[in-house]
Amino acid sequence: MTDPLIRDDRANGRLEGFQEGATVGVVVYFVLDAAPHALVAVHTVVEEAHEGKGIAGALVRELYATAAREGVPVVPLCSYAARWAERHPDEAPVPSDEVVRAAKEQLRATPGLW
Repeated sequence: MTDPLIRDDRANGRLEGFQEGATVGVVVYFVLDAAPHALVAVHTVVEEAHEGKGIAGALVRELYATAAREGVPVVPLCSYAARWAERHPDEAPVPSDEVVRAAKEQLRATPGLW
């Protein structure tokens, strides 16, 4: 199995993985309104037929790579993204407590974000 083609649909808060033209997984996220405008992962889903093939990990890795290119942190509120970050500390810097608090507040204030 090849790595998924990953596309960032920032307007809809979705980092999507595709194989053979079909969506196989997604990380749902939002951009924190307050500086430093972190990327906040709230949900990771892989289609059942594609589970166990590394797709979720590839998507979360790309979210962290995107954040690094943009010079912002990632706040992994999604349980999968949080576990991935713990296993990959070299690729997943820990965000400050202040940024995590701001992300949780924005999510609470805007439940429709996901």
